[in-house]
This record gives sequence, structure tokens and C-alpha cells, in this order.
Amino acid sequence: MAILEIKDLSRAFGGVKAIDELDMHVESGEIVSVIGPNGAGKTTLFNLITGLLPTDGGEIVLDERNIVGLRPSQILALGIARTFQNVRLFPEMTVRENVMVAQHCRTRAGVIPAILRLNRREEAQIRKKAEETLAFFGSRLIGYRFDQTAISLSYANRRRLEIARAMASDPRIVLLDEPTAGMNPRETQEMTDLIGRLRDERKYTIVVIEHDMRVVKGVSDRVVALDYGKKIADGTYEEVAHNDRVIEAYLGRKAVAEA
Repeated sequence: MAILEIKDLSRAFGGVKAIDELDMHVESGEIVSVIGPNGAGKTTLFNLITGLLPTDGGEIVLDERNIVGLRPSQILALGIARTFQNVRLFPEMTVRENVMVAQHCRTRAGVIPAILRLNRREEAQIRKKAEETLAFFGSRLIGYRFDQTAISLSYANRRRLEIARAMASDPRIVLLDEPTAGMNPRETQEMTDLIGRLRDERKYTIVVIEHDMRVVKGVSDRVVALDYGKKIADGTYEEVAHNDRVIEAYLGRKAVAEA
């Protein structure tokens, strides 16, 4: 059953269509990879789903509810969390505090009282939940690291922390925007394994933007390929990887003709 449906979705910038009448769906419990060359509209799609950009038309349906027009905080509260292509953390906050912040959409007190520590009991609960979330990452983010500032972490651990922060909001769907960007081969394999665990152990539905096709092959139940904002392929990794339109989008028409 589809938990998320994109229907006839469009968005243009200065007359250039970044997303062009896009239709796609995500089934509950799936890992769907969204691929395509630079400029294909992948991150724009995530920005539309999470309310960071307004749409020009179409619907984004979460559990039969059209969420177009909702604020990002409302979409987060409904169960869609994300990470970003460029890691976005509070650099001077500790590891624990970065994860605690993500829970404010679920608290009665809200962000300001939580920051001012007006509700000590709720703060203690949030603190415990943050530590339980970080425990999923093992020694990478627990123990003495709880009190380390985010800026002091390695790049790979900052990536993990951003995922932990997304997890802390109790999402049903997690959108991962290029989670292995900038990682070495060992770190990339560890992140590939982590994405699988997020679905298998935490039961998240996951949509991932990824350029490394080894990662795509390793994690995906289904792959959706975009080019100039249009869907050009949708299927298993093998089906999409050998699709002529996908090959042309990555290599160019001339390269394909000469192959």
C-alpha cells in the first residue's frame, strides 16, 4: 500500500521546469532510490515534499491526505523527516542536544519552553529518548560523545548525527539526500549497511537520493530515475540501470550513439 503518492507535481524556477508533472509513489516499508544526473530535480523533489518550497501544481499525498501547503514543521509532525545534501547541524550544540532539538515537534511545551528548560520532567524524557536514539549508532555516537560538540565530530559521524536527529522526530518516512556524499569507500559501505538497518530494524520507509550506484544497488527495493524533472524509469535496480533513457541521461545522446 502506498504511504506517499506524488501526483502531477510541478515546480519551475524562472521558466525552467525543475519538476515536470511528476508521478511516483512509495510503498510502506520500501527503500526507494531516486537517481538522475545533476539538475534532474532530485533535491527539489525533497524540498517540495517537506514544504521547504511551494509547488506550482499537483499533489503530495501522505496516507490519503494532501500535504501541499503545510508548513515544514507540520509535515515533520505528520511523520516525514529528512537529511540534507549539505549537513545541517547546530555546530556548537552537543551531540545529545542536536538530537533533543528534533523532538520538540512532539512535545506539549514546544520549542521555546524546551530551550528555556521550563518543563524539567519533559526535558528528562527528551534527554533519555535522545540517548536511546543515539545508541542505534553504537560507539560512533554514544558514551563520551554525547557531550561533544557537533563541530568536533568527523564528517562521517556528522552525517550519522543528522540521521539520528531525523530519527528522533519519530518519523514514518525518512528522506536521505546523498547520505554517502564525501565519504571514503569504507564509510560508504558502513552507510549502506546503516540504511538497510534503518528499514529492517526501525521499520522506516526510506527514500534516498544517491549518486553512487553501488549504494543504490545495495539498498534499493525500487529505483526511480529523473531527468529534467521528469520520471524516465521506475523499477528494480537492474531494470533501471539497463534502461536506454537512463543511460542516455547519464552519458549523453552522443556517447550512447558511439557506444
